[in-house]
Amino acid sequence: MRVRPDAVRHVPVLIAGGGPVGMTLARTLASLGVRCMLVERNATTTRHPKMDITNGRSMELFRRLGLADRLRAVGVPEANNFDISWITSLAGRELHRFRYPSVIEKRAEIRARNDGTQPREPAMRVSQVMIEPVLRDAIVGDRLVDARWGVAFDELVQDEDGVTVMLRTVETGATETVRCDFLAGCDGGSSSVREQLGIACEGKAAVAHRYMIHFRSDARDLLQAFGVAWHYQTDKGTLIAQDDKDTWTLQTRPPPGVDPAAIDPGAILDAWAGRPFEREILVANPWFTHLLLAERYQDGRVFLAGDAAHQYIPTGGYGMNTGIGDAVDLGWKLAATLRGFAGRGLLESYARERRPVGYRNRLASERHTGVRIKIAELYQKERDPDALARGIAALGNAENESWGIEFGYRYDGVEGDPLVYTPTTAPGARLPSTFLRDGSALYDRLGPWFTLLRFGDADPSSLIDAAPVPLETVVVDDASLAPIYEAKLVLVRPDTHVAWRGNHCDDGEAVWQGVLG
Repeated sequence: MRVRPDAVRHVPVLIAGGGPVGMTLARTLASLGVRCMLVERNATTTRHPKMDITNGRSMELFRRLGLADRLRAVGVPEANNFDISWITSLAGRELHRFRYPSVIEKRAEIRARNDGTQPREPAMRVSQVMIEPVLRDAIVGDRLVDARWGVAFDELVQDEDGVTVMLRTVETGATETVRCDFLAGCDGGSSSVREQLGIACEGKAAVAHRYMIHFRSDARDLLQAFGVAWHYQTDKGTLIAQDDKDTWTLQTRPPPGVDPAAIDPGAILDAWAGRPFEREILVANPWFTHLLLAERYQDGRVFLAGDAAHQYIPTGGYGMNTGIGDAVDLGWKLAATLRGFAGRGLLESYARERRPVGYRNRLASERHTGVRIKIAELYQKERDPDALARGIAALGNAENESWGIEFGYRYDGVEGDPLVYTPTTAPGARLPSTFLRDGSALYDRLGPWFTLLRFGDADPSSLIDAAPVPLETVVVDDASLAPIYEAKLVLVRPDTHVAWRGNHCDDGEAVWQGVLG
């Protein structure tokens, strides 16, 4: 790459990829006062449904970014359930239903169980088709974000002081050279950034061949034959209710030995449902599932996040949700480094923290798929519907009940129960969420940067006086909550993970050096 230095534009962070992960990273950087440029090769946000749940942990992070209410406005109505229904067919019978509360019901449970075991936010049923425009509107209106669609990342060259990137306007072919301090590759499973860095992926590619049919239909007498449910499932595929009204997605397998171009999606829909029905097919295409993890998340000043770093089978909904965690972790560390609050060692902790989470979630996705395979075998083996129903119930639905995976991931190397979230303030763990005596949520009292929680008579002055980064202090005077937090002083990071805890602090400078690298 040959460029004239005086012709190069400079930006602190360049983000390649404008999906949910890239846009969340841009929002995080802007919220912490750092400029960035985001480029996305597609002309607009996605028209493919892709994921269909934003889990509770992601919603906590979106709340921190001021986006939770905007996202819920485009999601499924809050009174609707998250049920998973196994059926013979839509024209047949319901075998077993795994029941899960609506957002309204979950909020009531969160308030009632103020013991640290609950999330700050319930999960949200919503398609990526609906999420992306909300995220786009949030960053396009921000003066610290230069967001461009229809602009492709083409090439990078990095040195000790920064990264030089060649960009190309897709419509015209015009190129532009940009110099950045750091580059974030959020450009999906076929990441050009990852490819140019020569980073391989480990795991299993093309695990299974799938066929997606996204369609619109008012035939709720069939499509909600057994009432509202998030997923209707058989051994041959899953029907996802995208809005519980008229938009649906069937994920199934393509007919064996048939050229994908010759597949009739309408015939597949009729066969899966059990009878013909009226619909308008919006998108239909084959695709492959993967279980892959990048061997490295960082190369010098370049980082990978989201699908560029990990790709999963959708069981469990870990793809985008893991990526949101990547974006927030990387975002605050880039911001702290660029604003002079941290040493370079802080950025090196990104891969050390997030890659084990990526690996853990890949294993979980594979386990959940194994359960789906066992259920499919039951369909083939068990001719008695009642026995089939009992078998499905016995195998369970861990893919939608792995609260330990969702909330219990830690950055200290400790592995907890994937099904059970146990609140702790061990450094590296997510801060437990509770409501204070005045009814306010502790999470809503946390500052944009670091927050020091003070319980009882602990002296916080050493930590406050030595703080090299913006710090807010929250005094928690509710004795019933103190045992949940396990120490009199708890230092919380911008991503709501615990940085440090103790009953006293004699050397605040040493604590901050350890926390900020």
